[in-house]
Amino acid sequence: MSASTALHTDRYELTMLDAALQDGTAERRCVFEVFARRLSGARRFGVVAGTGRLLSLIRDFRFGDEELRFLREQRVVGDATLDFLADYRFTGSIHGYREGELYFPGSPILTVEGTFAEAVILETLALSVLNYDSAVATAASRMSIAAGDRPLAEMGSRRASEQAALAAARAAYIAGFSATSNLAAGLQWGIPTMGTAAHAWTLLHDTEEDAFRSQVAALGAGTTLLVDTYDIRAGVETAVRVAGPELGGVRIDSGDLPTVAAEVRALLDELGATATRITVTSDLDEFAIAALAASPVDAYGVGTSVVTGSGSPTAGMVYKLVARQDAGGGWVPVAKRSVDKTSAGGRKSAFRTLDQGVATSELVVVSDGFEELADAAAHPEARALQVPLIVDGVIDTAAEGPAGVTAAREHHARVREELPVRGLALSRSEPALPTVFADAPA
Repeated sequence: MSASTALHTDRYELTMLDAALQDGTAERRCVFEVFARRLSGARRFGVVAGTGRLLSLIRDFRFGDEELRFLREQRVVGDATLDFLADYRFTGSIHGYREGELYFPGSPILTVEGTFAEAVILETLALSVLNYDSAVATAASRMSIAAGDRPLAEMGSRRASEQAALAAARAAYIAGFSATSNLAAGLQWGIPTMGTAAHAWTLLHDTEEDAFRSQVAALGAGTTLLVDTYDIRAGVETAVRVAGPELGGVRIDSGDLPTVAAEVRALLDELGATATRITVTSDLDEFAIAALAASPVDAYGVGTSVVTGSGSPTAGMVYKLVARQDAGGGWVPVAKRSVDKTSAGGRKSAFRTLDQGVATSELVVVSDGFEELADAAAHPEARALQVPLIVDGVIDTAAEGPAGVTAAREHHARVREELPVRGLALSRSEPALPTVFADAPA
């Protein structure tokens, strides 16, 4: 199987390219933009994630012999287009929000500049990455807010496809989770990994005590024992008897968690295991985590909810042409005008306005032409949101790999601190910041 990502593309992108090569418009310079018309789930903010992955996938966006043979056999495009694709390399430029940044309705999250031929065929790849990763990151950030200082572990690999599981672990870590159960994500992205044993381990042994003794012998008294395979109270008593008061932790995966956590904490303290930590799992989402805020819980493990965006599995982003050259070489702003799907044409620069360090609006400056990104000096009250990701085909490698993930995680923690208090609420409501569109100075 080819390592190319070029066929992560909807067929209509190549048929448009084929027609554009025939009618002479393929070489027109264009500006495409990725944005969301609204925030999924009526949430207060969105989180950009997937940028580093996307840049690596664009590097591999090459049409090799296998891809070209398939397109020829399926008669997707003509010979002239196949010749064009054989030499395809994206030589344009992409600017966008830094990974981990917050976004709001209308935020120009990604701006793709190049010929129509080069840029149009990146649509599906860009959206498939950004829509999923940003949905997971947005849900994960809300869970991180609900958890406060208590650590969160991502453990949803069994509830997603194998590739989505890696993307989800990465996005959740960027947005505030502290570890993942997925070892491949640990290897590829440098994310801390965690995990000890499942119910199968206890069921394998003749008794729960045998299972606990074996686990402690292998991993030490600092391990975390799963105590709810049978009776939770008996499980806690057995765990402390086997590991002693130095037992690292117990995990609870069932029951009415606030009630059970309180009972387990009281029992641990009674048995002298006052430093033993309590981790809870069991179908948690941001609302269940918030409900446990007053409970004696030390850590959370989240699976299904985080890898499915906690009810909003896509960020709803779109990839639209917003400016193009005309036949004479002049620039023309363009936009879709259909009901409920209107957008603003023209190239855009974005800023986060601040008042004493607290964000007040998303300022989007619109120009009719192809000017450079507006200088931040023109908006001293604001923070510029866009950075160069690809310049004339050269990819910024700083956004890729484990180092890019670490940088995105640190950036997200910083920018979330800018939100007004209302932006931290979990209830459905309007975006925490208004998006303000302004014309560029003449």
